[in-house]
Amino acid sequence: MIHTVQTAPIAGQKAGTSGLRRQTRDFMGPHFLENYVQSILNGIGGAAGKTFVIGGDGRYFNAEAIQVILRMAAANGTKAVIVGQNGLLSTPAASHLIRLNGTDGGFILSASHNPGGIDADFGLKFNMANGGPATEAVTDAIFAQTQSLQSYQMLDAQDVDLATLDETQLGDMKVTVVDPVTDYAALMQTLFDFDAIRGLFAGGFRMVFDAMHAVTGPYAKHVLQNLLGAPEGTVINGTPLPDFNGGHPDPNPIWAHELMGIMTGTDAPDFGAASDGDGDRNMIVGRGAYVTPSDSLALIAAHAHLAPGYAEGLAGVARSMPTSAAVDRVAAAKGIACFETPTGWKFFGSLLDAGKVSLCGEESAGTGSDHVREKDGLWAVLMWLNIIAATGKSVSDLMANHWQTYGRNYYSRHDYEAVDSDIANTLVADLRAKLPELAGQTFAGLTVVQADEFAYDDPLDGSHTAGQGIRVMFEGGARVVLRLSGTGTQGATIRVYLERLETNPDLLQQEAEDALADVIKAADLITEISTRTGRTSPDVKT
Repeated sequence: MIHTVQTAPIAGQKAGTSGLRRQTRDFMGPHFLENYVQSILNGIGGAAGKTFVIGGDGRYFNAEAIQVILRMAAANGTKAVIVGQNGLLSTPAASHLIRLNGTDGGFILSASHNPGGIDADFGLKFNMANGGPATEAVTDAIFAQTQSLQSYQMLDAQDVDLATLDETQLGDMKVTVVDPVTDYAALMQTLFDFDAIRGLFAGGFRMVFDAMHAVTGPYAKHVLQNLLGAPEGTVINGTPLPDFNGGHPDPNPIWAHELMGIMTGTDAPDFGAASDGDGDRNMIVGRGAYVTPSDSLALIAAHAHLAPGYAEGLAGVARSMPTSAAVDRVAAAKGIACFETPTGWKFFGSLLDAGKVSLCGEESAGTGSDHVREKDGLWAVLMWLNIIAATGKSVSDLMANHWQTYGRNYYSRHDYEAVDSDIANTLVADLRAKLPELAGQTFAGLTVVQADEFAYDDPLDGSHTAGQGIRVMFEGGARVVLRLSGTGTQGATIRVYLERLETNPDLLQQEAEDALADVIKAADLITEISTRTGRTSPDVKT
C-alpha cells in the first residue's frame, strides 16, 4: 500500500558544496529525511520508470535511511534500484555503478570527512546519470521543491534484506543487492599496471593504508592485499564503523595522526596513504615526507602516462580555484589545457563529459580522472604506486625531482572551525567591500597587484557561478584566498589558502610554514581574522 503523507516545508534544506549535510539528529527528526528525498525525486522530474543506485559510507543512520529511500523510491514508481551490500558503497564506486549500469542517477549517503554518530553528522546527495554530483541547476530545482513541499509518497513495507546478494521485489520495484567492491576493483585493473605493482610488493616494498574505520577499508583490503599481494596488515583501521571508531575520517596530518606517527617513526615503511569517510579523498605520505594534495595532483599530471589507462597522455587538467597553481606549470610544460573552477567536483563534470580534461583535483585532498565523475581516494593511491613501480623512485625523490623541474608552489591551508556565523559573514562582507582599494598596498612586505572575488563561467554550458572565494594576489606570484566552507554543520569554517612560488633550486626544501611566513602575516593583516575571531592560530593546518 502506498501512503500519501502530509507534510510542510522544513527550513534549511539547501545543499552545500556536495549535497545536504546536517547533524544526524536533524536527519532523524520528523519528516526531515522524507521531505528531502521527495524533493530530490520531484526536482529531477519524478522517479517513474527510472533506475537508481543507492549506497553510503556506513555511518550512523545509514542503514535506516536507505530503507526509507527504498520505500519512497518504490512509492514514486521507480523501476529498479541497485544497492551496495549492507548499504555500503564508496562515493567513487557509486559513481562507477551509475555509469556502468546506465542508471538515471543515484543516492549517496555520506557526510564525507565529517565525524559520524548520533551526535555527529549525516548527509545525502543525488548524483546524476553521468555519475557526477547534481549540477547547480538541479540542486536549485531540488531546493525549490523543499520550500513548497506539501506531501510525500511512502510504501508500506518491511525492510529489504541488504545483507544477501540477491534480487528481490519491493512493491513493483526490483531491488538488486551487489557486492560493493567487485565492479570497482575490475575498473582499477583496466587503468593501472597491476603486474608492476605486484612486483613492487614482491620485492619487499612496504606500505600502510589507513582506512580510518571508514568505507574504503573493504576496497583497500581487496585491491591492495588480495589482488596486489601486499602483506596482511597493510590496511589498518579497515573495518567500517558507524562512528568511525570515534575518529574524524579526514585524511590529513592532524586527523590521520596514527599513520603520520608510523611514517615519521623508526623503521617507517616506504609509502603511506589514507582515505576519508566515503572514500573520495586521499592523503599521500612517503617515509618522513607528507605530500600536499596540490603537489600530488601536479606530480600525477607529470607522470600519469606511466599508467596504462593514461598512456596516450592527458587531454587536459582542471583544478579548483583554491588549489595551488603547481599543476598549471605542468600543464604549460606539456602544452595541455588547464581549467580553474569553483570548489566542488560538480564543476568538473561538464569538462570531463566533453573530453576537455582527463585529470582533476582539489586542495581538499580530492583527486580523480575521467574514469568516474567523482574524486577517488584509492585511485590516487594506485596511481602513486604505479608511478613508484615504473620509476623506481621514492616519494621524496619524486617530489624533489618534480620541484627541480617545475619549481615549488609552497602551500598551506589554515582552517578556523566553528566560528560564529555572524562574525564569519561580517568578516567576509567587510573584506569584499575593501577589495577595490587593496591593489598597490603593501602588507608584511608584500605588494598587492590584484584583489577580487572569483566567479566562473562554464566554458561549455555557459552557466555563471559567483561568490566563489576572495583572492588577493601579490607581486612575485604569492597569493591568499579566503572562503567559507560549504561542508560543515556547525557555525562557519573560515578557510585561508596561502601560496608562494619558489624557483630558486637552492630554496626548494624549506618547511612550508617558514617559506610562507610573510604571506601568513599579510593574510592576517588583510583579513583581520585574529582580531575579529580572537583566534591566535588556526584549528587545522594542512
